[in-house]
Amino acid sequence: MVEPDRRQRIARLTPLADVLARLDALVRPVAPRTAELAAALGQTLAEDVIIHAPVPATALALRDGWAVSSDLTTDASAYAPAPLPSVVWVDVGQPLPGDADAVAPIDGVVIRDGAAQALAPVGPGEGALPTGADVARGTTLLPAGRRLGRIEIALLAAAGVAETRVRAPRLHLVHASPGDAVIDAAIACIADAIASQGGLAAIAARHSLADALAETSADAVVVVGGTGSGKNDTTVHTLASIGELLVHGIGLLPGETTAFGTVGTRPVLALPGRLDAALAAWHMLGRVMLARLAGSRDAPPMRTAKLTHKVSSPVGLSELVPVRCEGPCATPIASGYVPLAALAQANGWIFIKPDSEGYPAQSEVVIRPWP
Repeated sequence: MVEPDRRQRIARLTPLADVLARLDALVRPVAPRTAELAAALGQTLAEDVIIHAPVPATALALRDGWAVSSDLTTDASAYAPAPLPSVVWVDVGQPLPGDADAVAPIDGVVIRDGAAQALAPVGPGEGALPTGADVARGTTLLPAGRRLGRIEIALLAAAGVAETRVRAPRLHLVHASPGDAVIDAAIACIADAIASQGGLAAIAARHSLADALAETSADAVVVVGGTGSGKNDTTVHTLASIGELLVHGIGLLPGETTAFGTVGTRPVLALPGRLDAALAAWHMLGRVMLARLAGSRDAPPMRTAKLTHKVSSPVGLSELVPVRCEGPCATPIASGYVPLAALAQANGWIFIKPDSEGYPAQSEVVIRPWP
């Protein structure tokens, strides 16, 4: 007696644009939290950072020197020094005292017999940082959706901001086939990518796939492996049994067996167990999902280059092609299946739309970040 065939099957390949539209409609930013600056590094601003007081709050010295009233130095020269009723030495960053509106350089004032004299004119504001020159009152210093890197944290600290509202989505990474070295490698790469985009990645304990998908402490789940039609592939059936399967099979090369669905309100992205396909699907779908969860408005860094060789692509499917960029040129490495040796050479992707047959040599193309 022949047992019924219960293997996972792809009924049709959903166009990549349709999957992105569904993902965009379903995935919402996670709840924000308040974090001190040190803890906010790498995370995404949930609200505009508005500065409610001018920075600096009072005029400061921009150089070491003598704080003076500039109008008293207008006619000063080495041959006819201008008397100064009082001068005060200030170091860089110190507030200007009294009526001082400028800082004369160290050799611009001389003290003779206890009296100060200016040896050269000093213009209004010279050597000084006026009130509000760094940030005016009411300025939006950083907008919501900006990821906080080192420079952003430094700017906030310099402006006197001690804490801010941020989002840091929690993504659980799940092995569909524990002990598979390729899946382990893909998960490690994706975990690093999540951290670089302001998310918090946690590799799920090796319990059952159903338990991992039902875990409520995550904002989203990424499963790697088990999306094909092999006899041990069960990711898609498991997702459908405990949640809602929205898409299985995407018009993306590599990455055709990718699936997307939900368990409750949590999005679930199921990536193929092949390294090239997992990286490509994460690049096109996972990055977008994470950006939506974080409320990020930062565009991925891209640049242009000229192709050294022609690239062909099947019409009707979107394709990511790995390239090797050197200076202004990009060399296509492989298409369709990308061997490990080719992945080892790549440092960027180019995207080919489904209505295109590819690009001729010397075409200017957009290089997407690797991986």
